[in-house]
Amino acid sequence: MRETETVPTDDAATFARAPDAPERLPLSAYPESDGKPMAETPIHWHATVDAAQPLQEFYRDRADVYVGSDMMMYYREGDIRACVSPDVFVAFGVPKLPERRVWRTWVEGKLADFVLEITSLGTRRVDEVTKTALYAELGIREYWQFDPEGDYLEPMLKGRRLGSDGQYRTLTLQKRDGALCHGSLLGLELRLEGERLRYFDPRRGEYLRTTREKEEALRGTEEALRGTEEALRAAQAENAELRRRLDRLGK
Repeated sequence: MRETETVPTDDAATFARAPDAPERLPLSAYPESDGKPMAETPIHWHATVDAAQPLQEFYRDRADVYVGSDMMMYYREGDIRACVSPDVFVAFGVPKLPERRVWRTWVEGKLADFVLEITSLGTRRVDEVTKTALYAELGIREYWQFDPEGDYLEPMLKGRRLGSDGQYRTLTLQKRDGALCHGSLLGLELRLEGERLRYFDPRRGEYLRTTREKEEALRGTEEALRGTEEALRAAQAENAELRRRLDRLGK
C-alpha cells in the first residue's frame, strides 16, 4: 500500500451507489497510474514482488484467474476518483486475457476475491479503517495485511474473511511447522516464518518459490554441474595418465 495512495475517506461518498445512468467515459479517461511510487521503501517493494510473483506462477495455467499488483481498480462507473490500487489481488471467474491497463468493475463483473496489502505505520489508518470498510462493501472475500517491518501488526500477518453479514472476521493464525499460518480461499496457506511471508501448497506439500529463490536454486544447480564436470575431467585426466603408465610398463 502506497503511503500517499488516494482512497475516498468520506463514508457517504465512498459507498454511494452509482446512478441509474452513469456517465459513459472512454477507457482513456481512467488514469493508469496515480503518479506515485509503487512502494514507500525497497523493503515494501520486495515484499510486494515476492507476494505477487508466486501467485502469478501458481495460476499460470488457469485462464479464468487474474492475478494483479498495483493496478488502478475503478469501482464506480464515471467516477475516476472511486478507485483503489491493491498491492496484490486475485480475481476468480474472470478471463486472464487480454491484459488490462486498468480494472473496471462494471466491465469485469467484480473487483477481486483476495487482496493482500503490504502495510506500514504510515498507511495504518487507511489499511485498517478505510480499506477494511471499502473492501467489505465491495465484497472482497479475503483481505490480508503483511507488515514486513513490524511497524504495528503483531504478529506481522493479519487476515480477515467476509461473513454472511457482510462484515469481516479476523482469522486466528495457528502455529505449524515453526510458522504462524492459516488457509485461504486460494487453496494455499499463508505462512509467517519469522519476518517472512510465504505461500504453502498443502496438496503438493511444498512452498511456492519466489523468482529470487528460483534463481538461487538455478545458480546452485549450475554450480553443482560445474563441480561435476570438473570432477569428471579430473577423473578422465587421471585415467589417461594411468593408461600411459601401463603402456610404458608393457613395453
